[in-house]
Amino acid sequence: MATPIKKQEFTAEELLQAQAQVFHHVYAQIGAMSLNCAIELDIPGIISKHGGEPMPLSNLISSLPISAKKAAFLPRLMRILTHMGYFVQETASDKKEVAYTITPLSKVLLKDSPTSLSSWVMGMLHPYSRVSWHRLSDWFLEERYETPCELEHGKSLWDLASEIPYYNHRFNETMAGDSRLLMKAVVTKCEEVFHGMRTLVDVGGGTGTSARTIAEAFPHIKCTVFDLPHVIADMPESPLVDAVAGNMFEYVPKADAIFMKLILHDWTDEDCVKILKKCKEAVSEREGKVIIVDIVLDSNKEDPKMTETQLFWDMVMMAFTGGLERNEDEWKHIFNEVGFSSYKITPLGVRSLIEVFPSIIHNYGASSSMYVMNNLLKKASSYM
Repeated sequence: MATPIKKQEFTAEELLQAQAQVFHHVYAQIGAMSLNCAIELDIPGIISKHGGEPMPLSNLISSLPISAKKAAFLPRLMRILTHMGYFVQETASDKKEVAYTITPLSKVLLKDSPTSLSSWVMGMLHPYSRVSWHRLSDWFLEERYETPCELEHGKSLWDLASEIPYYNHRFNETMAGDSRLLMKAVVTKCEEVFHGMRTLVDVGGGTGTSARTIAEAFPHIKCTVFDLPHVIADMPESPLVDAVAGNMFEYVPKADAIFMKLILHDWTDEDCVKILKKCKEAVSEREGKVIIVDIVLDSNKEDPKMTETQLFWDMVMMAFTGGLERNEDEWKHIFNEVGFSSYKITPLGVRSLIEVFPSIIHNYGASSSMYVMNNLLKKASSYM
């Protein structure tokens, strides 16, 4: 007979701590919406243009297009944003009032910055996006719908983008906002990835932000953006990149390298295999490669916040695309199914850059780790 499990008792202090943690998780959305408010009012931009000096509260109030009746509430908005790390509160030079300066967190929100995340923040927090989260529990109870987004709107994210010009433009701006910052890191930290390359096709390249960054950094590479017709139609003209409309499930234009940023996490394993097979057909067996920028779960185990952010991304995929974020073993399985021979992972904050090779005959560099796949097994090999 099984021994009964003793009922676990918790102290009052433990329960109060638990209550505070639940409060924090629920109220975290208030921090996000406060940040969205600051961006819409352009508070980071206004403070950054104050000649490099701390901006007194009175000056900030007079510079904002807010109602005079609401001026008394601004210090409370600034207080939470300061606590979150977006601003530093100091004493003004006359020592009569508080003043504010920007931080690295608010620096990446400046609307006129080429690496601004402001459009990404506003896109992720737009009501059209947020409403799908209210259908999460309904979705678990349903069998018909692929995602909570589809349950709420009656169609997939991709159909929404193709049928509603405003949503398509907002979605493309959201993705471009992320690309502007991430791609600056890619072309500087991963410069050797692009050595010896003459042509590159950015599959699912949106409005061309990533491809333009690559073309600007490496003028010898001819870059082409390959995406669906309604996406290409929203792409600004650029002498740096070409644009080709098409479907990656049907074919991929040939190039020395295929580039995909935040594409495969939108799809199931089966769909990823189909996409990567088309990519493998498009590159040289001996010299070609596929470059994937995506999340590798558990790549930053020593940083709980980084891991939590990666898990949040996985929930976004579940709610909007039906895809998922993957750990290294899950990526390995897909690469093996496609028939790739080897791959290399370079961490990039929350995301990673993964180079995947049809052939193991490559120069991987002096400080890289290359993983060789052999049928159903893979052996790790370090090149020191």
